[in-house]
Amino acid sequence: MGKGMNGVTWETESLMGVPKPSAWSRLCPRAALSHVGLLVALMLYTAGGGLVFQALEHPAEIAKLESHRMWVGQARDALIQFVSDPGRNWTEISFQLALYERILENAASNGLKIDKENNFPAAEEKWSILQAVFFSSTVLTTIGYGNIVPVTFWGRLFCIFYALIGIPLTLTVIADLGRVFATVVSVIAKQLPAMPRCCNRVSEANTASQRSLYAFWAVGFLFIYLSAGAGLFKMWEDDWTFYDGFYFCFITMTTIGFGDLVPNKPKYMLLCTLYILIGLALTSTIIELVRRQYARSWQQLRALSGPLADTLRRLGDAGRGVDVSALQKVLTVVTMPRFNGKDGLSDKRQLEWEAAVEAVIRDITAPMTNQKKPPIVQIVIYESSV
Repeated sequence: MGKGMNGVTWETESLMGVPKPSAWSRLCPRAALSHVGLLVALMLYTAGGGLVFQALEHPAEIAKLESHRMWVGQARDALIQFVSDPGRNWTEISFQLALYERILENAASNGLKIDKENNFPAAEEKWSILQAVFFSSTVLTTIGYGNIVPVTFWGRLFCIFYALIGIPLTLTVIADLGRVFATVVSVIAKQLPAMPRCCNRVSEANTASQRSLYAFWAVGFLFIYLSAGAGLFKMWEDDWTFYDGFYFCFITMTTIGFGDLVPNKPKYMLLCTLYILIGLALTSTIIELVRRQYARSWQQLRALSGPLADTLRRLGDAGRGVDVSALQKVLTVVTMPRFNGKDGLSDKRQLEWEAAVEAVIRDITAPMTNQKKPPIVQIVIYESSV
């Protein structure tokens, strides 16, 4: 073991004499710089997109609010003049009042406060700088809440090209962060103290259960991350409960993005964007881990049921009085011979298994001579962990 010119620890292979980097060398400053560079590039791209969206959509938003403010004022004045006329009947007044209510509802849904003394001010600025940057992040992460959308021609056109370039960049950053997280977990796991011999034997004898336990802990860590975010959003948002925050975090991290709950505090938008980006990397990594566990379980199930199912079918086709339905129940409890390594059965044990099955089939399907009753065949299949 020695040190290189940059201070990184190396492990020298005794046979080849070739220096081999240790596990901690993956986290050296040079490698970390590339990861940080990708993240910074994505943040700059997001911020630049937010500035462009704000420049394209903010004037249209102001013009739209002004038009609604004008319509509400004119409708209010017309209603007052209409009601003050003594010659109007109740039907005409009701119609004019309903028209004014529809104009008020439309104006309120587009962001105006119903406050005549302050000339119907805007409830909130949709296309502020922070809101535009947050919108850019929802475009790049394909979440798309739908509470803020571009309405101008140039804004929608820019959104198309912005997403075409930015989504692959975002996926690259998320995949890179996922690899970083996996490396960190691997390094931490290697630094943990060794397990007792009894635990090692159990884990070696039941590798599938160990992998399932890893997937379970990964999902548990994801729920902890979502719970932490839910607590933060509960503090940031006045009208949110912990359940609302957890629901929003889950819908966001899975990129479902209903848009029924969206943060509305602009000063926390940048922190929310960073939390979402890290959470997407964690979620994608954990989902991939669980997916691989499903794939391994399915492959093991196929390896288990394939030879036995084929054997039972051939036994049933023989029609020699064998209780095939009873044998089929064995599929729920029987296992194949012990795994050798990571990929499957050893060649020798596989050949022994196939030879035994073929011998049983030959005995059952052999022509009967001088026998009045069909032969009774007992098949015993067991697994040994020795």
